[in-house]
Amino acid sequence: MSYKESLKNVSTFIFDYDGVLSDGTILTLADGEAYRTTHVKDGYALQLARKKGYRVAIISGAEAQNMLVRLQALRITDIFLGVENKLKKFNEYLAENSLDPSEVLFMGDDIPDYEVMMHAGIPACPSDAAEEIQRISKYISHSPGGRGCVRDVIEQVMKIQGKWMNDDGYLW
Repeated sequence: MSYKESLKNVSTFIFDYDGVLSDGTILTLADGEAYRTTHVKDGYALQLARKKGYRVAIISGAEAQNMLVRLQALRITDIFLGVENKLKKFNEYLAENSLDPSEVLFMGDDIPDYEVMMHAGIPACPSDAAEEIQRISKYISHSPGGRGCVRDVIEQVMKIQGKWMNDDGYLW
């Protein structure tokens, strides 16, 4: 099955945070809080996917209050931060939601995402992902992490499924 053909089955998006939703740059302030920047177009696509009935989850080894605040502002509820074993969390999430891996698009960018991507139906990555991750990805976005790669894959799925540019897409 081709990459585009497999998008017809996607019901769930799972993303890593650092290097996917953010560009991987971390600004650590004097109080120890680590800040990341995210892209507004990725945010729009995430909230739209959720609104359209897709499951949206974040599985990240990182953990910072500002990450949680950003994701909650987008009304994402399946947020798993500070995860040591991403594959274990991925499998638990699939079991809890009665999901088949073929329904899941997972986007990661670096070695901690490798095992999960080997089990996801559609492994995808940003254009600046590690070489090992690019080799196992069914799709490499034209956009780098934190610069629209999340929007890219969500938009592709919604277009294939006829859910892009509908009336509710104009509302936040």
